[in-house]
Amino acid sequence: MDIDAWVWWLIGAVGLGIPLVLTALPEFGMFAVGAVAAAVTAAVGGGVVAQVLVFVIVSVALIAVVRPIANRHRTQRPQHRSGIDALRGRSAVVLERVDGSGGRIKLAGEVWSARTLDADTSFEPGQSVDVVEIDGATAVVM
Repeated sequence: MDIDAWVWWLIGAVGLGIPLVLTALPEFGMFAVGAVAAAVTAAVGGGVVAQVLVFVIVSVALIAVVRPIANRHRTQRPQHRSGIDALRGRSAVVLERVDGSGGRIKLAGEVWSARTLDADTSFEPGQSVDVVEIDGATAVVM
């Protein structure tokens, strides 16, 4: 039984896809795509040298192009803050006197319990405060 070269390349692509799934290393996927490209070259009648060249060129090109883009996306911070991160640094309006022991503010359209960052400071109703952090369900303001 004689197996065509393109079948061997597809078997190699599947073989390279298995470690991709198990280890989540994208380089294996790029080599698998290179093997598929070599299988196409073999299917259209390219010789062994052409198949190996296509495999190497496609694999190296993908690594050279995709890897820097992936690294850039991995190191970039998200542009939009969400959850409690989005509340830090926002302004709020005091509804009930806020001091070191507690009080109420209106933050992002909702009523929050609040306390001051400095225990000696207090804010009266109507004053504007800045949220420094969120501690549980309490906004720490200054």
